[in-house]
This record gives sequence, structure tokens and C-alpha cells, in this order.
Amino acid sequence: MSLRYGFTTGTAAAAATLGAALWLLGRPSWWVKVTLPSGQVLPIPLGGCERIEGGAQAWVFKDAGDDPDVTDRMAIAAKVWLRPGGGVEVDGGHGIGLVTRPGLPVPVGGRAINPAPLRMIRENLLGALPRGLGARVEIWAPEGERVAKGTFNPKLGIEGGISILGTTGVVRPMSEDAVVETIGAELSVLRAEGATSVCLAPGNYGRDVAVRLGVPVHRVVNVSNYVGKALTTCSELGFQRLLFIAQVGKMAKVASGSMDTHSSKSDGRLEALCAYGALHGLDAGWLRRIMECNTADQAAGMMVETERGKRALEELCQRARMRIEAASGAEAAVLTFALPQRELARSGPVEEMVRSVRGA
Repeated sequence: MSLRYGFTTGTAAAAATLGAALWLLGRPSWWVKVTLPSGQVLPIPLGGCERIEGGAQAWVFKDAGDDPDVTDRMAIAAKVWLRPGGGVEVDGGHGIGLVTRPGLPVPVGGRAINPAPLRMIRENLLGALPRGLGARVEIWAPEGERVAKGTFNPKLGIEGGISILGTTGVVRPMSEDAVVETIGAELSVLRAEGATSVCLAPGNYGRDVAVRLGVPVHRVVNVSNYVGKALTTCSELGFQRLLFIAQVGKMAKVASGSMDTHSSKSDGRLEALCAYGALHGLDAGWLRRIMECNTADQAAGMMVETERGKRALEELCQRARMRIEAASGAEAAVLTFALPQRELARSGPVEEMVRSVRGA
């Protein structure tokens, strides 16, 4: 069954703005047509519209489709005041986050309305206004402050509300773009603050291990399955040192060259453990035992009890470290573990790297 697409907070803001403006222009409608950055025209229903002092406001209920998004069904509102002279001024109000850290596409002190949705708001509004007439717009979200607590905004230094986002205007279910954009934003913020070292962890378990080792939680970037894209971003931003901490199944994939570690894109975890085990002298019986395990954690947990298995896991980490350094251009150290937080092996100056990330 195909999943239903939705629309972004940026599209919702553009629709609310357009709805309020059309009401003021004497062309009220319960639906507005928003032109997306791609040129596609998307009809959006308004939740309501009303007069305010000197202008009007409308609101739209954001529809995330089948994507699990905390902003789904929340109201995104726009207040619009028409003025002579042309031009459109857009700002954020209550429930739209305030940027407090550098490295984001919005400067420190500005409201978190990203450039692409800002252009979409302006261009759609300008397309509806008659020549010689301009407008002042305030985007706001009644539940923005509460909803933002369930987003990455607090970690990014965006305080007091949600962000108005969306490069395409459309929400794709389980959007890879949204995850990758968030990873890039976290890395950009850290780099803009002067950090040259960072800890990457594909998941919350890796984050917890990193924190236990002494890495501040705000220096740990959860890269999910997108290891390769995170490493490319680290290279582009000029990070010099990387600490990579991952559960052994993920580490086995990276060691084998799989930089998208989602199960639909790559596997071979047990096969990788067998290969390194064979290189270090584990016999056919051992290799069969590894292949019969249900999980990489189970297999590695058996291997680490033997000297040959330990050496195999250390080589797995060495190979992963080589892959990470080649992809990022940075010096790397890696550590792998099995649940619950059982360290299995490491490669590179892990303790030194922890200190470097902590003081970055």
C-alpha cells in the first residue's frame, strides 16, 4: 500500500498567508492554491480566517500525510496587514522559534523561518497582490512552544517554538531528506561554534555509550543510518577529528563499506564477522556458530570471549576506521559495543578523542 504524502510547515505558512491576504482583497475562499518551489500547484484547505486590528489572519492545520511528524495537525497561522508601496515583509511571532546559535540558515536573533519557505511565502503572496500593494506578515503557531519540545530545536539552539521548514514544500513519508537535513544542521551548528572534533553515533544506544565515556551529549550527533552522508558533511564543514561509536552490527556494515546502514540497503553483518574471524584463525565450527546466531550482538558476544575473536573484532574496528577516515578526510577513532553497553573493541585514540570532542 502506498503511503500518503503531506505538506510542510512552510507550505502551511504560505497557505495561511495567502488565505488571509485573499480575504482582505475581497476574494475569500476555503481553499487556496500554493505554488511550490518545483512549480507544482498544491490546493490547501484553510482552517479558518478572521479579521484582526488593521488586517486579517488565517490558519492551516499542517498535514504530514503518513509521516510520523510531531507537527502533524497543528495550526500554523499568519497575520497579514496590507500596505501601499509594494514589497512583502515576513517575520515570526509566538510559537516560532528564536535562533540563538550560529550555523543555521537563519542568523542568530532571527525567527526560525528557513530561506526556502520564506521565499515561498513571499512569492505566493506577491502573486496575489495587485501592483503597488505590499504586505507585512507575521507567522505564528498557537501550540508551537509546546510542540517544539518534541523536535530537535532545543538541541539546535532554537528556543521557544517550532521551525518553518521545507525545501520542496511536500512531506514524503519517513522522509530521508528531513533526517539528513537535521544531521547537517546539527553538524553546522557545532562547526559554527568552533568545534573541530565531533562524536557520531548511529542511534541512541551509541549516544548513551558516548556520554558514559565522558562526551557531552550536545557533542554527539545521531546520524541514524546515514553514515556516509554525515561523513560527507563533516568533510565539507572541515571537521578534523571524528569519534564514531556504534553497535557491532552497524560497525560491521561500515567496515564492509556500507555507508547507508538501513536493513533495506545493506546487511552482511554475520558474514563480516565470519570473514574477520577466519582471518584470525577461527575454525569452520566457530564460523558456523557465528552464522547460526540471531544477531550480531550475540555473535560478537561469543567472539570476544576468545583471543582470536577479540583480534577479529579489533580488525573490524580498524577497517571501519579506515573507511571513516577515507570518507571524511578527518582523523578518526572508533568503538563498538553490544547491548547493554558492553564494549567489544576499539581502534584509534579513543580516550584522546573523547577529550578532544569534550574540549572542542
